[in-house]
Amino acid sequence: MNFWPGFYALQGAWFLLLLIPLLVFYFLKLKRPHQRVPSLALWSQVINDRRVNSPFQKFKRSILLLLQILLLLFLVLALMQPYIQSGAERAEYLPILIDSSASMAATDPETKKSRLDLAKERVNELIENMLPDQRISLVAVGSTARRLTDFTDNQRVLKKSLASLKVDDVPSQLEDALRMTQALSRTAPIKSVLFYSDGNFPQEIDFELPFELNYQLLPPAGVNVGITSMNARKNQAGTWDVFLRIENSKQADSSASVELIQDGQSVAREEIVLGPGESQRLEFSVDAGGASKIKAILTPAGADSLVADNEAYLTIPQSRQLLVYVDPELASYRYALDENSEMILYPQPDQSSAPAEYDLVISGAAKDMDREALIKLGVGFVPEELEKYIKLETELTEVVDWNRSSSLLRHVQLSDVQITQQPVWTENSGVENLEELGYEVLIHGKLGPLLLQKRTPTDQEFYFLFDTDRSTLPYRVGFPIMVSNLVQLTLQEAGIAETQAAATPVLPVVEYQPEQSYQIKPPVGKTMTVKSDANGVLSGIAALHVGTYNISGEGAKDAELGVSLLNPLETSLVSVEKIQFSEVPVSAAAAQIDSDKPLWSEFALIAFFLLLLEWWYFQRKPTGVPT
Repeated sequence: MNFWPGFYALQGAWFLLLLIPLLVFYFLKLKRPHQRVPSLALWSQVINDRRVNSPFQKFKRSILLLLQILLLLFLVLALMQPYIQSGAERAEYLPILIDSSASMAATDPETKKSRLDLAKERVNELIENMLPDQRISLVAVGSTARRLTDFTDNQRVLKKSLASLKVDDVPSQLEDALRMTQALSRTAPIKSVLFYSDGNFPQEIDFELPFELNYQLLPPAGVNVGITSMNARKNQAGTWDVFLRIENSKQADSSASVELIQDGQSVAREEIVLGPGESQRLEFSVDAGGASKIKAILTPAGADSLVADNEAYLTIPQSRQLLVYVDPELASYRYALDENSEMILYPQPDQSSAPAEYDLVISGAAKDMDREALIKLGVGFVPEELEKYIKLETELTEVVDWNRSSSLLRHVQLSDVQITQQPVWTENSGVENLEELGYEVLIHGKLGPLLLQKRTPTDQEFYFLFDTDRSTLPYRVGFPIMVSNLVQLTLQEAGIAETQAAATPVLPVVEYQPEQSYQIKPPVGKTMTVKSDANGVLSGIAALHVGTYNISGEGAKDAELGVSLLNPLETSLVSVEKIQFSEVPVSAAAAQIDSDKPLWSEFALIAFFLLLLEWWYFQRKPTGVPT
């Protein structure tokens, strides 16, 4: 800090010339009244004073003149806009990024202030100490960057926007804020950017800094424990297993109770104790014949810095049977699926009608792959678009290798399978040709691929390029395991066997009536009105706060969607002290930023008190004058 003041408006010193008319008026105002006296003997001193009425004699014992000179001096000093120099380079255009993610709501155990409150105090001090040529822009850093103000020197606007900033229950995306600042630099000369955060974000950021980043790391909060994941899976008994993961920050031990509430009724409760940085996975079993709402409530026994991660919401979907089409020529697949009570097999001999859409299609005919389904399995043919790369030959072959991590081939042993059809690569063809078309090889043969997978936005397709009935696969233990994996995969895609708790910052996709308006009431804030698309889908709706969102409108019937935080990084409250960018790292500043402090208001206040003093001195009753 440089205590020698600087002056922003030195041209105001010209007003010191007002001292000249002030002194001139003071000379001219000296007028003595004429009185008749019997003798001049007693007035000799007055006569001598009149003879020696020089300019400097008039200054003798003139308190009023001194007060007026001081008043003018302080007014001119205030007009020159002095300030105490901080010693740092002063940026005329300063973007201030303020982290508003979920972890910024974490409180200090002693002061009870959140990290956002502390950031607001420091930014408010910078706003109060702005100089006339400075412009500040405030940017909130949440799941996306949000500009609170343009570059402005209006302190009232800046303070109002700063006061309105609230924490969102979302992870922070610093990269978005930096890209927004980079866009601002095209309209204003930005040399440095100020960033206030608790450091709870990924350490590595893929961004090249075109300006200097001043990273102000806020003090850490206290201990915290929270729910970081929640999902449910339907078991073979028909009930649902609900899984929770509870994690503790690294500050101290934590104990808490976890309660599971199903459709408003408490169904389970468990006590846990976690050491610093530890986590624990909990499993609960619930019976849900139809759609059901599950809520998990974490109640810490001691201090807890963050509230947003103490609740989680999950919806168990309505149970139903899978609709499965199996080519009648594929007897081995129909036999493996015939006794499964979770599905309805088509075509049925006593039923002429069939559904328009299926969950699973298994066929040896290429035309059946055009049926609407979530999962498709083609058997014994090469897709038309691959015929120029692969051809089928009647030769004996065997499996060379397979993708054991594939969801279809999990726990399936294929090393001794014998096959009487051999897919062969055509000349100058290879795996790269299939990858260009979106295919992945899951099973490799001697001279070509045996099983392919293709993912599309609407479904997943698998292709056995050989006829499995012309191999030993149906007679191996791995065949029913593979069919079971296929059914489980279909159940997952249909969303009726496994479900995940929805997390901020976006509501899960729901489907109602096409092109209708719906009202969505969030747990915090005003009701939103959104319109469904031509398919009746509501998607991309912001969900910035943990809690239930009520949806009303045509077909919604006051539906509720629960959204949770479920972010291990936010719950951990870890602080990154060094941010690694593409080229250079940026470390947190060692000390709080020190700004220039304007002094014009202090000088103006002193001038005001001098004015009051002069008024009092001028208006006071002279001594010795009778009333």
